Amino acid sequence: MYGVLDGTGFEVIEKEFEACFIGHARVERLWTGARWSEGPAWFAAGRYLVWSDIPNNRLMRWDDTDGSVSVFRQSSNNANGNTVDRQGRLVSCEHLTRRVTRTEHDGSITVLADAWQGKHLNSPNDVVVKSDGSIWFTDPSYGIMMDYEGERAESEIGACHVYRVDPTSGEVTAVATDFVKPNGLAFSPDESALYISDTGITHDPEGPAHIRRFRVSNDGKTLSGGEVFANCSAGLFDGFRPDREGRIWSSAADGIHCLNPQGDLIGKVHMPEMVGNVCFGGAKLNRLFAAGTSSLYAIYLNVNGVSPV
Repeated sequence: MYGVLDGTGFEVIEKEFEACFIGHARVERLWTGARWSEGPAWFAAGRYLVWSDIPNNRLMRWDDTDGSVSVFRQSSNNANGNTVDRQGRLVSCEHLTRRVTRTEHDGSITVLADAWQGKHLNSPNDVVVKSDGSIWFTDPSYGIMMDYEGERAESEIGACHVYRVDPTSGEVTAVATDFVKPNGLAFSPDESALYISDTGITHDPEGPAHIRRFRVSNDGKTLSGGEVFANCSAGLFDGFRPDREGRIWSSAADGIHCLNPQGDLIGKVHMPEMVGNVCFGGAKLNRLFAAGTSSLYAIYLNVNGVSPV
């Protein structure tokens, strides 16, 4: 069909998925030229998107007003996951420096976390901000396993955990310690649950390739539960984001998988290359941006993402 990018399209697995997409909407390739794209984050005030090109050690910027792409920051310290906090500031996970940082409105950098119990973090991977201002991030060892996306080093902690940074004290606490390779994470729309993917299969054929669901305590500081929410049928779940109805839109080897609130795979948005992460953006948060291996993609949907503010 005219206007359809090769390798893209919608696959309906359950009929309920049909209501999620617009019949004439098409996947668009907005830019190409990266080595490994990750961490898209939408800045509503400026109508632009920032994402990571990890091996090229840079953050990229796509401008919605004119479609231009430029380098937002280089060096990025091999930044991976990014998000926007409640004040519209960029929060990034940096492999090379093994830390989580915040870019202030004046461009200065604030270090939010770089150690736990006196030991350096491994290589923070993905990050989300809760409504109380707390920062939650995953810390697998991908950035210290090789020099391609960081710098080879030994893990001082000896394990891969999920952490919370207190918005008042700045204290870093481990909230989940039974992961092989914790990766993407996102809160449910009402923040009663936290979803976290485990991509341990990358270095162990018998390792996990699933998303787990945790219950968030009433005070918003601890987690319980942690049952498997969904297993990935194509590669692994890396980064993901929910829509307002509680569906999870996740990256996968063949594009983007849509999971309903019960964890059932209801449909796919096929992409011509592996997707690393996604986020909702646009004026109405009804445009899903996808960081593919070498490219940035976008698709308008008949759903809306969760507002970060």
